[in-house]
Amino acid sequence: MKKPSDTDANEYGIEDLLGLGRQSIRKNYYPALQQRIDELEQERNRYKWLFENALHGIFQANLRGGFLACNPAMARICGYDSAEQLQDSIIRLREQLFFSASEFDALRQELLDRGSLNARETRFRRADQSPVDVAITMLRRPDLGPEVVETFVADISERVHARHKLEQLNAELEHRVLERTDALHNANVDLRYQIEEREKIERELVLAKDAAEEANRSKDKYLAAASHDLLQPLNAARLMVSALQESSLPEKEDRMVRQAHRALEGAEELLADLLDISKLDQHAMKPDLIHLDINELVRDLGEEFAAVAANANLAFRIRSTSAVVRTDQRMLARVVRNLLSNAFRYTQQGGVLLAVRVLGESVRLEVWDTGVGIAPEKLRDIFAEFHQVLQKGAGGRQGAGLGLAIVERMVGVLGCRIDVASKLGRGSRFTLTLPRTPAARFEKVPPPAAASGLREGFDGALVLVIDNEPSVLESMQMLLERWGCEVMPVLSREEALAELARTGKRPRAILADYHLDDEQTGFDAIHQVRKYLGEDVPGAIITADRSDEVRALLRAQYLPVLNKPVKPNRLRALLTSFVTSSST
Repeated sequence: MKKPSDTDANEYGIEDLLGLGRQSIRKNYYPALQQRIDELEQERNRYKWLFENALHGIFQANLRGGFLACNPAMARICGYDSAEQLQDSIIRLREQLFFSASEFDALRQELLDRGSLNARETRFRRADQSPVDVAITMLRRPDLGPEVVETFVADISERVHARHKLEQLNAELEHRVLERTDALHNANVDLRYQIEEREKIERELVLAKDAAEEANRSKDKYLAAASHDLLQPLNAARLMVSALQESSLPEKEDRMVRQAHRALEGAEELLADLLDISKLDQHAMKPDLIHLDINELVRDLGEEFAAVAANANLAFRIRSTSAVVRTDQRMLARVVRNLLSNAFRYTQQGGVLLAVRVLGESVRLEVWDTGVGIAPEKLRDIFAEFHQVLQKGAGGRQGAGLGLAIVERMVGVLGCRIDVASKLGRGSRFTLTLPRTPAARFEKVPPPAAASGLREGFDGALVLVIDNEPSVLESMQMLLERWGCEVMPVLSREEALAELARTGKRPRAILADYHLDDEQTGFDAIHQVRKYLGEDVPGAIITADRSDEVRALLRAQYLPVLNKPVKPNRLRALLTSFVTSSST
C-alpha cells in the first residue's frame, strides 16, 4: 500500500491545488484533509446504502426527458427487474411513467411554480401497462438543471384499495339500511292492507280475470276490424310520398321526403305485425299448404336483402340447395324475412348467412349473424311480445319487438320447429327445421320481359283506378302520372262505366279497391268493366283486408292482390306486366 510520503514527484496533488509546498501540506494539512476525505467517503457510502436499500422509490429525473438515476425500490414499484432496466426503458416520464399525461402536465406546472410537491397521490404506469397508485414528494434542483427534480415515491396501492373498499362498504351499508327500513315499513303497511283486503280480492279475482280475457278478445277483434280504416290513410300517404320521390326536389326537401318514407315504412311494419299477432292469437290464420322448392324462396329473399346488406356495409352470403317442402309460402317467407331483418338489425359489423341444409328427411333453414348475441338466460325471452335484445340507446336500429313473437306463432301454425343458439358479443344462429316432402318438380315459367319502351315510363298507357276514398284516388293518380300513365280515376263501378262510355277510351289495366261503397267489391267492378268492353283487360285488387277468407276469395277469381299500404315497386312491376301483356 502506498504511503502518504511515497508521492510521485510528477503527480499533481491536493497541495498544488492549495498553492502550498509539499512539505508544508504534509506537516500541517494532510492529516486533517485525509480525515475529512474519509468522513466524506463514509457519508457517501452511507447515503449510497440508504439509496439502494430504501423501501420507498427514489429517483432523479429531468421532467422533459427520463431518469437520471433511480433505486431498486423504484424499479420494484414499476414492475421492472432492476433499476438499470427501468432507467433504460423510461425515456419520457410524461408518456411512459405517468399513467395520465394531463395529470403529469398539471404536476409539472405546479412544481415549476412552487418548487416542490409533498405527498401528492398519482398513478404510475407499470411495465405491464397496468396502473399503480403512488404518493410522490418532488423537489426541484435548479442547480442541476431547469427541470431536474428529485422524487421520493411510496407505493400506496393497498391503502387506496382499502380506502375504496371502505367507501364501497359504507355506501352498501347505508343502502342496505335504507332498504331494510323501507322494507320494514312497507311490510307493516302491506300486512294491514292484506288483512283488510284479502276477502275483497278473492271475490274480485274471478271477475277481474274474466274482464281481462274479454278485454283481450275485444282488443284483438277491434284491431282486426279496424285494419281497413287504419291502412287507408297510410296507403294514401305512402302513394303521395312515392309520387314526391319521383320528382326532382331540392336537397333539403328530398331528404325530408326520404325521412317521411322511412317513417311510413316503420308505421306499416308495426301495423302489419300487430295485425298478424292479432290473427295468430285468435287462431284465425290458416296455412295454405303447397309444394314449394325452398331454393326459390331463398333466392327471392336473397335478392330482397342484398340491398339491405349493401346499405349497412355488411356481407350477405347464401348457401342453398334444392329441396321440396309442403308449407304455406307466404307464412314461411314471413318467418325467414323476420329472422333476416333481426339479423341485420343487430349486426354492426361482419355479416349474415342464409343457408339451406338437407339432412335425411329434414330441411334446415339457418340464419347466422355476427351481431351482439344473446345471453343464455334470455334465449326464451326473445320470443315474447315487445321484447328488445338491445336496450334503447345501446346502438342499432330498434324495432317494435314483435318480429320473433310472430315467428314463434307462425312456426307453430306451420308445424315446424325453430331453435336458437347464441354467444353474447359473437352472434346468433336461428334454425328452422321442416319435413322434406318428395314431390314432382315443375319448371318455373319466367315472367315476360318488359317492353323496351316501358323501361323508363308507361308511354301514356291508360289505367282505370277505382277507389271509394278520394284521398287514395288522388295519391294513386299522382304516382301513376309521374310514371307516364294516363289515369282515369273513379269512385265506383257505375262511375267507371259512365266515364268509359263518355270518353270512348279503353284502359290497358284496371286497379280496383276491394271494399267499395254500397257493399260493392272491386272484383265485381272489374268484371262489369270487362263485360262492357268485351275484352279481358288485366286487373288487380288493392285491399287493406288481410283475412284468409278474402285472400281465398280473390284467389278463386284469379286476380292479383296488392295489400295496402301499396309498395310502389310491386305496383310498378305489376303494371309493367299488365301493359306488356295487353300490347302483345
